[in-house]
Amino acid sequence: MTTIRPLEPADRAAWEPLFRAYLEFYESELPKEQYDITWSRFHHDDEPLQALGAFDENAKMVGIVHVVFHRSTWLPDMTCYLQDLYVDSSQRGRGVGEALIEKVALLARDQNAGRLYWLTQEDNTAARRLYDRVAVAPGFIQYRKPL
Repeated sequence: MTTIRPLEPADRAAWEPLFRAYLEFYESELPKEQYDITWSRFHHDDEPLQALGAFDENAKMVGIVHVVFHRSTWLPDMTCYLQDLYVDSSQRGRGVGEALIEKVALLARDQNAGRLYWLTQEDNTAARRLYDRVAVAPGFIQYRKPL
């Protein structure tokens, strides 16, 4: 049984290895101070960021999801961006990722968000099997301009 709940300050030590593993999967790394900044943002009421954790039957954190609420020019209400989703490799295929997405969907509905969306790499086939089952791919391509 998986329990999904907002992350609390005491969860930092369990959150960071999962976030680091997520970044490693995407061949990225951040300076230590960015982990501190991000963690701090999750716990400030004036920030649009939220973090949830998935906990197994032994209360071990086995998955994380980061959420950003923002305004949109296309919708009258808030939009919910599921920014980061990661499930420990030992827990994949057990419904943890889907449970995290469903919890974010509930959170988005509670905030009257008009849309929930996320991105993934084209070749992330394992995650895309889940995403294709629970959502619709709109066909957009992302571009980035270095600043």
